[in-house]
Amino acid sequence: MDGSEHDELVRSWSRALRASGEPAPPGSDIDKLLHWLVGDFAEALVATPFDPTAGARIGAALATVAAGTHDVPAASAPILWNLVGPDADSAAVTRMAVLLTKLGEGFGAHRQQRFAADAEDRVRPSKQSDERYRVVFENAAVAIAIGDTNGVLLDANQKLADMIGVPIDELRGISVYEFAHPEDRERIRNLVYQKLVPNRQGTVKLEQQIGRVDGSYGWATFSITFVQGGPGLPNYLLAVGEDVTEQHRMRQELHRQARHDPLTGLANRRQLLERLDVVMKEAGGHEQIGLCFVDLDRFKHINDRYGHGTGDRVLAAVAERLNASVQNLDCLVARIGGDEFVALVPPPVDAWKIGRVADNLLGALTEPVTTNSHQVQVSASIGAVLTTVQSGQAETLIDAADTGLYRAKNNGKSQWVLHMLADGEDADPEQLNRYIPTADATEDPPQR
Repeated sequence: MDGSEHDELVRSWSRALRASGEPAPPGSDIDKLLHWLVGDFAEALVATPFDPTAGARIGAALATVAAGTHDVPAASAPILWNLVGPDADSAAVTRMAVLLTKLGEGFGAHRQQRFAADAEDRVRPSKQSDERYRVVFENAAVAIAIGDTNGVLLDANQKLADMIGVPIDELRGISVYEFAHPEDRERIRNLVYQKLVPNRQGTVKLEQQIGRVDGSYGWATFSITFVQGGPGLPNYLLAVGEDVTEQHRMRQELHRQARHDPLTGLANRRQLLERLDVVMKEAGGHEQIGLCFVDLDRFKHINDRYGHGTGDRVLAAVAERLNASVQNLDCLVARIGGDEFVALVPPPVDAWKIGRVADNLLGALTEPVTTNSHQVQVSASIGAVLTTVQSGQAETLIDAADTGLYRAKNNGKSQWVLHMLADGEDADPEQLNRYIPTADATEDPPQR
């Protein structure tokens, strides 16, 4: 980004943070700060190693700006997205999303600390202190609640009322557990009544689901502090919080992106290995698991003949067919790279079932794939492995299925070969017991 683009982004950011929509006067302290923060953000995007806490530091600095908008992170995000540009790769987009999430967290944490300190002035007896408290309390950009040591709300500000969707008067006198998610209530009780109240000091921090008046749930972070009331005044709990629903959604989306293939939407290698580890831990030692390693035949020819754009569309269509073909068999289908897919067949599974899975996968490719004006015939070869849970680790099983794949390809296209690992064996290709599928592999097993 050159100097003029940098300055224009600073002006846009300044306008977004001001209620009037006009930029700050030239040379203002706000624009100087934004100028530095744009540079810091741009450096954080390309830094090696990547440091996501840079976003939190920028968010904390933003919390010191006298902004006209009530939601500074939300106003800042679309401006800062311009730093990656429309043609950014997935790595830059992921870094930007992480930095913006951390920016929101840093902004909220700084605001919470500042307003918590001001709110504690309520216990001071002077009129001037009380008036200052009310101004901060009622106009704070974070949610503030004061409750007794039993969890009954004594006071709340407008931000908390807006977060829940009810008038302030309806909050006073109710238990905080009424708007906590049922799954969170016991955890909150334990934090408050096993840590805060017995010790009569300290702060606990939590992230929880918070109920809204329309029946939906959002997410909020709260810092709950035990405050001693002093002579003649009761002790109370001070909670300072912020709605982090969007940040939580963004984290979930980042988690999803990290475990899904962006082209096909299938699970990726990372999710496959995680799921395989879970299946192996939960299954009994006598149970079997299966993998089918699917490789498209001569897919390079499709790319060379029709172009990579058509090739990508073919891959997406193939992925959808493969996934649909084994959904009734409780299989996870993952794309692990290029034109390679793996189907995980969890327990209970035997040679008959994994044969059925392999046949379904091949059958899904019988009809040609239609994309644009082309009809593309696609076939695949499958190497499968069937083993007891004790027979190997996740990567080892994938390697064994991969070995079977190449044996299948050597025997001709559009077929599958199954290897069964005996108990205690590793995935050495020379020790694999080859299983040849028979013509009746897809028939129902005999009734017992």
